[in-house]
Amino acid sequence: MGITLYLDRKSGKIAVKEPQDVSSLANGFYGKMEKGIVYLQPEEAMYMLDIRNAKCVDEAGNTHTFNDLASLFLKKKKLLARYLTFKDWRDRGLMARPSSEAEGNYGRTSAKRYKGGEFKIDSYALQGVFFLDDLITVIDDEASGKELYEKYWIGQFGTYKAAHRGKIAKLDIYETIYLLKHGNLSLKNAKLEDVWAEADERIKYFEDMYSVYEDWRKKGYVLKTGFKFGTHFRIYFPGASPVRENDEWIHSKHVVHVFSRKSKMLISEWSRAIRVAHSVKKTFILAIPGKKLDIKVNAKRPRLDFLLYHRKKGGIETPKDGQPRFLMYSLSEDEYIGGEELAEALFESKHYGLEVLLAISDRESSITYYAVKRIDLPQSDYEHFEIEWMQP
Repeated sequence: MGITLYLDRKSGKIAVKEPQDVSSLANGFYGKMEKGIVYLQPEEAMYMLDIRNAKCVDEAGNTHTFNDLASLFLKKKKLLARYLTFKDWRDRGLMARPSSEAEGNYGRTSAKRYKGGEFKIDSYALQGVFFLDDLITVIDDEASGKELYEKYWIGQFGTYKAAHRGKIAKLDIYETIYLLKHGNLSLKNAKLEDVWAEADERIKYFEDMYSVYEDWRKKGYVLKTGFKFGTHFRIYFPGASPVRENDEWIHSKHVVHVFSRKSKMLISEWSRAIRVAHSVKKTFILAIPGKKLDIKVNAKRPRLDFLLYHRKKGGIETPKDGQPRFLMYSLSEDEYIGGEELAEALFESKHYGLEVLLAISDRESSITYYAVKRIDLPQSDYEHFEIEWMQP
């Protein structure tokens, strides 16, 4: 026979009382034990009904189906996504506990340190024309344009991947503004405020986009368009050059996606961008502009969903003999996630010393996991993260 769940409709508590059932659940690290009774979270009870052939009865002896039980907790945010991601983790033989059990700092994160540096450019007397409809500046001084491209990899001289074909250099909107601010560029037909106003009107969250570009550029990194890879920028580390070495082109190994805290993004679009980056063997970097958060973490109302225990050599981690490895953020394919919301969730994970595992349930209830690892970019005021697909 399956496990019997006892539902108190007034309090919403779900209890397991039979001694053999209590023992079975306690050994599997389900629920919370109180005076010989195990009390289950809604997701755990739903799992019992769905997978463990349990039955659920209330104080009047009425039987409740999966949907009957779930309907009592529909006000709980992302209930089905939470259940499906919890189920998938449990089906893998791994432990998941309520995130409200997190305490202290587990010290299980490691920030990936990126190079620091300072980008300095010679004092050129550059002059160009800004093409408003294209948000591109053209410099037709062949010598200056070519040196700017070859020495600093700013702009595109000549033809893409064929610099010898042509005599003009083209600066994109970010390069244009950067040089207007830091590189002694002047425009025949516009001023900095004119260019900025046009970009701000045309490009969503332009201020955040430019601030990320400038932050990396000042540290010696080269940022070019990430259009072909479905992201905002592709990035090259300090010292990279557009000039072919050993007759081979240098290829970027990283892309940067800017997630403004003011924005919302459809999860399926975000996941697609990560997948595209990984399919071409590039590291996906998420940049969240704005000052780093310093908010109060409320253990009674966590932003993240579950404490996850993972694998260890020779077995699996459990609450009895191990520590949690991740905090799960449960999401569904067709929901939107906000930049501020994600920033707060990532701050919470930092507070507990655990990495975030994004668990995304698609329309067929298949779960895809992405591990989020913090980046240490020296002297940056912003948060940066590497996001990688993960098979638990």
